[in-house]
This record gives sequence, C-alpha cells and structure tokens, in this order.
Amino acid sequence: MNKPELLAPAGDLEKLKIAIAYGADAVYLGGEVFGLRASSKNFTIDEIKEGLEFAHSRGRKVYVTLNIIPHNEDLSELPEYVETLDEIGVDAVIVSDPGVVSVVKDIAPNMEIHLSTQANTTNYLSAIFWHKLGVRRIVLARELSLDEIKEIIEKIPPELEIETFIHGAMCISYSGRCLLSNYMTHRDANRGECAQPCRWKYNLVEEKRPGEYYPIYEDEKGTYIYNSKDLCTIEHIPELISAGIKSLKIEGRMKSPYYVATVVRSYRMAIDEYLADPLNYRYDEKWLEEIKKASHRDHTTGFYFKKPTGNEQLYASSSYIRTYDFVGLVLDYNYDTGIATIEQRNRIFAGDEIEVFGPNKEHFNQVIEKMWDKDDNEIEVAPHAQQIIKIKMDKPVETWDILRKSRKE
Repeated sequence: MNKPELLAPAGDLEKLKIAIAYGADAVYLGGEVFGLRASSKNFTIDEIKEGLEFAHSRGRKVYVTLNIIPHNEDLSELPEYVETLDEIGVDAVIVSDPGVVSVVKDIAPNMEIHLSTQANTTNYLSAIFWHKLGVRRIVLARELSLDEIKEIIEKIPPELEIETFIHGAMCISYSGRCLLSNYMTHRDANRGECAQPCRWKYNLVEEKRPGEYYPIYEDEKGTYIYNSKDLCTIEHIPELISAGIKSLKIEGRMKSPYYVATVVRSYRMAIDEYLADPLNYRYDEKWLEEIKKASHRDHTTGFYFKKPTGNEQLYASSSYIRTYDFVGLVLDYNYDTGIATIEQRNRIFAGDEIEVFGPNKEHFNQVIEKMWDKDDNEIEVAPHAQQIIKIKMDKPVETWDILRKSRKE
C-alpha cells in the first residue's frame, strides 16, 4: 500500500516543532533568502540546524524552499547558500527555476531536489523532463483533477515522487504565478513579497465616469472577486492515497502554531485510520469539526473532482472564520500535583471553560478553578503575551498539548 508522507508548513522554529509533535512526517521551511514567504519570520542557518536536529532525532525530514523566480541579482549568493544547506544535512530543497536546479546539481550533486508548484507541472512529459534533470519529486500544479494526477503517476518512472497540496489557502493565479501584487504595489509575488491583492475589495469603474464605483456583485459594499475558499480534502483521504500521491502537503507557513497543530492532527488521525484498515475505513466528521476550530475560510476541494465554479469564491468578505482562541501551550506537567506549567497565548481568566487537546488523543473540557503565576502567586487573569502560568488540570497533559477557548461568549 502507498503510505504517503504528511508534509506540514513551518513558518518558524516553534511551528516546526509543533508540526512534528502533532504528526507531520516532514516539514518545509524558508531560510532568510530565496523563499516565497518574505514576510514570514523564516529561519536563520542556526535555526535550520536546530530544526534539523529536532526532526532527525524523531525520524522526520526537513525541506528548504529555494523557489523564488530569480533575477540575475538573486544568483550571486546562491552557490554558497546551497553549499551550507548541504553541509548541515537538509533533506531536500524545493526549487522552481531550471537555473537554480543547475546550481544545486553543481554544488551539491547528492542533494535531493523537489520541484515547486511554481513550476506549473501539469502533465507527465514535463514531469519526466524534470526527472531527467535530476529532480526527485514533483509538486504538481494545483489546477489538476485527481484523474489527471493518476494518469501522471501511471506514466512517470516509479522512483519519481508526486506531491500535491491537500489543505490551505488557494491562489487565484495559476499555481501562484501572479503579477497582481507586482503591478499594484511593486511587491513581487514571485520573489516572496506577495501583498495578496486577491483578498482585496473591488468595484467596477466605467472609463467616462471616474469616481463612480459600481459593485460587481449585488452588494453595495463591493465584492472580493478573486477571493478563493480554502482547500480542504479531509473527507477524501482514501482517494488521495489510492491515487499513489507520495506526499500530502498542507499550506500555511504564515499561519499560527495553533492552526498547524489543529490541521496536522486531524489529517494525521484520518491517514492513520485509513492505513490501519483500508477496507473498513470510515470517515469521521470530528476531523473536519476540529479543523474548523482553527481560523479558516469556507472550504472547497479545488480542482480535484471538478473544475471550480463561482461557488468556490467568497464574494462578501475576505475575513477568516474564527470560533476559538489559542490560549495556552503546555510546557510541563507534574503528575504528583496535577499542575501544568503553561505558556499563555491569549488572555485567560480563572473560571474560564477551556478545551485541551494534544497529538493522537481526544480533547477534554474543564473549567479553570485556580491559576498561579510562575512564582506561585494565585492570579485571576493572565493578560500578558507568553506569560508563564500554572493551572490545576482535571486530566494528565503533556508537553505540546494546547489549551483553547470558545469565542461564543
């Protein structure tokens, strides 16, 4: 049976560790140069080293993005950077440009190369072409149906792996090759500086009526005509695995640690449930319910099963749906006293009802009866970001468990 890799985003070192703690088989990250998320914190070389040590000690992998569309000026530092990544033991680099592929092959001939979705691979002949140049894995364009993906897998060499996105934000442009940001803000999306103009509000202006704004959709506030729903395939794990996809990728290096934990956890549970007994597998609605407890837009299956229609766009708002707040991360737990040491992430009060969840286990609810600060002084509220507090827990917890609170009130 095909046992796919679950690949998670790592926007910083904490997200890397949380992704792995919650079940990711591999993570992808950007260094301080050559990646497509310039506004993310990204990783210094020392942080990549620490991330590699954390991942490799747990049998997981780390991939580094080199997937900008480079101009001449971007190339001068590339050889030295590739050499450094090779020396510290990065498992693969993700590239989109043939020139970058050639540099990697020259400088680090044994480095595994993955071809970014930015390269827009949509057919098996293109995949074979890149494989002959030394590419080990193809991250397919997002604009492919599952039937097209199956045909590609059937017609490429068996050692060439296929990776596809299964969850996260969708781009209005072909696999991210967008010029809107560059044109409107002089920030080049293809060099990591996208301003996300696809999420902005638009109206129609007629040439001879300047200043008169006509809504494109029946809404006096305008419309978000480029604003796609988020991709979500949690209900289709059997189809994805059966297709032969080797790596199932979650988008979201700009997302919060809570988002990473929540989404990775749900997909981990679904994948493991299927692999354990494919014939008797049953989709569990709780996996999607959990995903919806992280900040999200409405969901779509993208191009997997049919061409997207107008129903895959969000015309009324570009806002996220947010029903829970991430309020704390468990740092330690004392089994004798039942008291957990918590790093606060949003304001929390004694008397609040919270949900607690962690990797590979069900969540539980409890009311916070008492809280203490790090010096054991009893407190009624923890208002300071990343404040260290202590809470008496109703059930045992572990490092990396997360506390969240409903926003219903």
